[in-house]
Amino acid sequence: MEAQGKLQAALDALFQSVAMLREAFPEKPFTPDGRLVGDIGEVVAQLHYRLTLNPGLTKHHDAVAEDGRLVQIKTTFSNHLTFPTKHVPEYYLGIKMFVDGSYEEIYNGPGQLIAAELSRRAKATQNGLHGNLMGQLRRLNSTVPTEQRIPLR
Repeated sequence: MEAQGKLQAALDALFQSVAMLREAFPEKPFTPDGRLVGDIGEVVAQLHYRLTLNPGLTKHHDAVAEDGRLVQIKTTFSNHLTFPTKHVPEYYLGIKMFVDGSYEEIYNGPGQLIAAELSRRAKATQNGLHGNLMGQLRRLNSTVPTEQRIPLR
C-alpha cells in the first residue's frame, strides 16, 4: 500500500475510534488534537478513581473527588508530564497510559508538594509549564500519605 493509502487508512481508523469514544463517553469531546490524550486520561481516571469529571472544559481542575477535593489530571503516552507554573492545583493526578489501555500512576497527591519541589528547581518555562518531571513525580509519589491520595474505586 502506498504512503497516501496508509495515511488514509490510519486516519479512518483514528476517526472511527474517536467516534466510539464519543459514543461511550459523550461528556468528553475527544477531539483528535492535543486534547485527545487528556480526554482519554480523564476518562481512565474517572473509571479507576473516586472522582467525578467536571462537565466540559474547566480552568485549573478537571474533576472533583468524592470528598470535594479539586483534581487536575495530566496524562501521557510517553515519558513526559507537565505541571503548571502560574497556579497550583489542589490535587494532581498524573498517569502514564499504555497502548493496551492499562496505566501507571505517576503521582497522586497534593499539588503543593510538587510546587514546593519545583520552587527549589529551575526557573519557570516560557510556555507556562514545568516539564520533564517523571522521575521527580514518581519519587514524590512515594512520599504521599494514603489519606492524601485520591482513592481508587
